[in-house]
Amino acid sequence: MESLALRSLSLSTSSSASYLSLRRSSSKSFSLLPPLISVHSPPTLRSLSISSPRFTLRATASSSPEKPQSLPSPSPPQPQGAKLIPLTISISTGLIVRFLIPRPEQVTSQGWQLLSIFLFTISGLVLGPLPVGAWAFIGLTASIVTKTLPFSTAFAAFTNELIWLIAISFFFARGFIKTGLGDRIATYFVKWLGKSTLGLSYGLAFCETLMGLIMPSTMARAGGVFLPVIKSLALSAGSYPGDPSSRKLGSFLIQTQLQCSGASGAILLTSAAQNLLCLKLAREVGVVISNPWITWFKVASVPAFVSLLCTPLIIYKLYPPELKHTPEAPAAAAKKLEQLGPITKNEWIMLGAMAFTVSLWVFGEAIGISSVVSAMIGLSTLLLLGVINWDDCLSDKSAWDSLTWFAVLIGMAGQLTNLGVVAWMSDCVAKLLQSLSLTWPASFIILQACYLLIHYLFASQTAHAGALYPPFLAMQIAAGVPGVLAALCLAFNNNLSGALAHYSGGPAALYYGAGYVDLRDMFRVGFVMALVQAIIWGGVGSFWWKFLGLY
Repeated sequence: MESLALRSLSLSTSSSASYLSLRRSSSKSFSLLPPLISVHSPPTLRSLSISSPRFTLRATASSSPEKPQSLPSPSPPQPQGAKLIPLTISISTGLIVRFLIPRPEQVTSQGWQLLSIFLFTISGLVLGPLPVGAWAFIGLTASIVTKTLPFSTAFAAFTNELIWLIAISFFFARGFIKTGLGDRIATYFVKWLGKSTLGLSYGLAFCETLMGLIMPSTMARAGGVFLPVIKSLALSAGSYPGDPSSRKLGSFLIQTQLQCSGASGAILLTSAAQNLLCLKLAREVGVVISNPWITWFKVASVPAFVSLLCTPLIIYKLYPPELKHTPEAPAAAAKKLEQLGPITKNEWIMLGAMAFTVSLWVFGEAIGISSVVSAMIGLSTLLLLGVINWDDCLSDKSAWDSLTWFAVLIGMAGQLTNLGVVAWMSDCVAKLLQSLSLTWPASFIILQACYLLIHYLFASQTAHAGALYPPFLAMQIAAGVPGVLAALCLAFNNNLSGALAHYSGGPAALYYGAGYVDLRDMFRVGFVMALVQAIIWGGVGSFWWKFLGLY
């Protein structure tokens, strides 16, 4: 082995030059400056090319002779098709529910058959016999072949606004990276908070909380602002999606931001779209909350702030990043910003398009423009001005993959509600509580836990609230739970359920689609953090709500 001398370093970007460095060492740090780099490689290698959205690096082998070495033996071919054991378990799950478990009288045969297909699909998504999009398509096909759903009904969810908002958010993220604006913003974050990875996660989480004042959509905040920034931060640190390096930085920031989104969405009435829906549904049940904006914030503030303080630290221990301390990063980031120079024309266009889209997200409802239409207008602006092109959109596999599997799950979950399966489950819970003759605090805890866990059957927090919020609120009031306490806690619960799995809501689908987190880790961390959030909100909240006089 002999060292290869680095002959040239060329950095290419759509706007201006930026300098990054690679360090091939055991240290868990990264640098933004251009030091001397030496790469060690076999002499048979004549050139080395490493590329990323922000740099291209080439090296040429030295001409000194060396004893030839044999090439490594080729790796055995990977097996094609589905993995046999996960496939068998997934199919068995659906068949057992369909043919071995007796169908309740309240549920139609069509509803029971769809439940078996839904559980078959979910089992496959967890165990992974095939990639997520492929397995969701098989579940969709099964629902049509078995005549459980007609073709038009099975594909109806592909017109859902939420899934198109997810796809367009991916395209926005591509624009942030292509223009270099995401890299510039990420570098500012490194300059201000970059001494530690944990500091970055806190900065991102509290920034999203503040943006809830002006952007009433967790989906819009995730896709339009924070996913592009996180991807740029990860790429700058050499953390790439679908690669072992994802655990260096990207996967930790993704998990932290997703798990904090529940608290940031629950802290303000305007922080999430489903919050207003919950208040409307509560009013229909007979619970009227006076001065709703202030009341909501007072009730949610303390447990939400405690959650935001604890969540990044808990995930730091539960799902630690490989890159933890970067004391030299702020100074390096400051020098990099000097080298980047002024903002380029395309960066200004990207920033203006994003600001215009955010303005429509904030004020669009008042003039009849929905969130997805606002995003479409922003994307059309970027296409017309050439900041991104249609090939950029077509080549974004994550966007189209997420659109496919999320539409399948939204469609199935919606039909489970329409066919009465969800209503049957809520009736079972109500009868169980009546038979146990529990006190209202015990009933409150059980119903809140059931409401949270039943979200595994939903792919939308809004759909979850629309289907189950009224009956669960009515059950709690009947059990003696104070109305305002029950109404608000169910609404908070609805926000916290969005990080249970990769399909639990728009932000979860978006963050998972970025490719930094494995599916099993999404379920594992999601379930553990759901228990943690229940302890935080239940423990801290109970003392705070007692102090406020809610019970």
